[in-house]
Amino acid sequence: RAALASAILFLVLLAALIVLKPEIDPAWRFISEYGIGRLGWMMSLAFLALAASCVATVIALWSQLRVGGRIGIGFMLIGALGLTLAALFTTDPITTPLDAQSMSSQIHGLGAILGDGIPIGATIITLSLIRNKSWRAARGWLIGILAVVWIVYAWLIMSMPADGNFGPDVPVGWPSRMLLVSYCLWFIVTAWQ
Repeated sequence: RAALASAILFLVLLAALIVLKPEIDPAWRFISEYGIGRLGWMMSLAFLALAASCVATVIALWSQLRVGGRIGIGFMLIGALGLTLAALFTTDPITTPLDAQSMSSQIHGLGAILGDGIPIGATIITLSLIRNKSWRAARGWLIGILAVVWIVYAWLIMSMPADGNFGPDVPVGWPSRMLLVSYCLWFIVTAWQ
């Protein structure tokens, strides 16, 4: 229930921020920029809610997983740490040059890198769960949502500029939002099952 509620809270907060902060163009600005200025606390709360969903999911799954699956839990906890860092440290605007970024933004960036533990952990956990006889009925759902996570992850990677310079002509906004939505969906599907 905690995993479900936290993931749904993240989705509600994200939807609210898209409406309440129209100055953050979702086509090319990262989701983290909702944390800057007015209503920034909502983005921090959203990141903390997603981290809580991650932790609640791994606690609920612990008894269902063997050693291999528990390695996935380690990656999930690294991802939860990344989300927590993203919540606590605000990023700079996407247009800030790398050499001019604040320490807060650099730590936020580290959090984003650690957040990559989530798709890795989800993969390892899913592979473990689909081998568990009591999860047989959920196999299709688990494999399907994991495929969505990796398709969106690939979309985000392909949207990244080779030179590291972001701007209105680099459409990374929607892929970054959809990646976190796909994480929520994985938590929701897994918790529901």
